[in-house]
Amino acid sequence: MVPAPRPGKPPAVPAAAAKASAGLRIGEVARRSGLPVKTIRFYSDEGLILPSSRTEGRYRLFDQAVYAELSLIRTLKALEIPLVDIKAILAARRVGVCSCDSLRRLIQDKRDEIQGRLTGLEALRQELTTLLQGWEDCGRPKTALS
Repeated sequence: MVPAPRPGKPPAVPAAAAKASAGLRIGEVARRSGLPVKTIRFYSDEGLILPSSRTEGRYRLFDQAVYAELSLIRTLKALEIPLVDIKAILAARRVGVCSCDSLRRLIQDKRDEIQGRLTGLEALRQELTTLLQGWEDCGRPKTALS
């Protein structure tokens, strides 16, 4: 007998039916994505990725779409977008609501932040170059440094 689904949780699927529906267990998703099982479990617990179903033993099963979501999560995390925003973007994608404007705004803000860092780093590089150009080596004649 299959247990009744919990509210907000995917329905449990008998093990034989789970294999037939090609659900992927968390270990397989981790192996194929290159992420640790702990990370996959964390993303699932936080609602970033959603299992498509569960086995009778309550193992999470994922479909192939999880790989696209994990890839997007990696990209957005690399942009240092907070997990709460990533969750909102993924939720909007799942229901088909266009989040283009919010995603565009997040990316533009991140791009501007990076540009600010680059400008600051360029100013620091120029300052260090100037310092090196005026460097004197303990009384020895000044030589050109590159």
